Amino acid sequence: MNADAVVQAFGFRLSRNASGRLVFTSATGEVFEGVVPVRAFPITSPEEGFALVTAEGRELAWIARLADLPEPDRLLVDEELAAREFLPEIRRLVQVSSFATPSTWTVETDRGPSVFVLKGEDDIRRLSHSMLLVTDSSGVHYLVRDHARLDRASRRLLDRFL
Repeated sequence: MNADAVVQAFGFRLSRNASGRLVFTSATGEVFEGVVPVRAFPITSPEEGFALVTAEGRELAWIARLADLPEPDRLLVDEELAAREFLPEIRRLVQVSSFATPSTWTVETDRGPSVFVLKGEDDIRRLSHSMLLVTDSSGVHYLVRDHARLDRASRRLLDRFL
């Protein structure tokens, strides 16, 4: 799909400027630099519901599903989201220093090993029946997508805090 066809189909076109910032060009030719994609539901529905907003927070476009975008635009949005979002997913609890808080957790995530301090049980928030959000003492969020799918030793450690 060429650039004009993309504008006709979606009402806009995305590109990068020389400094690497995302550029939104509307069907009328209006250009906005420094556009930011924002997920509506980053944890529960990460592939659905996106807004493209200006640096000032004004919404320029709504994208129902990321997969609906043409591949070049989808790749630009994916790159931008990856640069902005950091939500490691805990795959395994290796060790917990104490069952009283604060405690030091050693975990394996989808982004490699990590060690952090859990200040209190309140820093483990249930998002759904099986999904948890763990916030460390520095404010970094870790996702446990499905605590029932963790290995037995990890579930046992985690259950002490739930």
